[in-house]
Amino acid sequence: MARMRKKEALPSKLCAACGRPFTWRKKWQRDWDNVKTCSDRCRATLKSKSR
Repeated sequence: MARMRKKEALPSKLCAACGRPFTWRKKWQRDWDNVKTCSDRCRATLKSKSR
């Protein structure tokens, strides 16, 4: 079984929509390189700005 990591040890990025930092989540493990926003709300905002 894998060991738990402290949140400070996880990779993080800045959100492209709001500019806030967000950390890696297990559900993003296969797609971490393509994740650009921290939430669905920010993704919708970014999508509406591009239109």
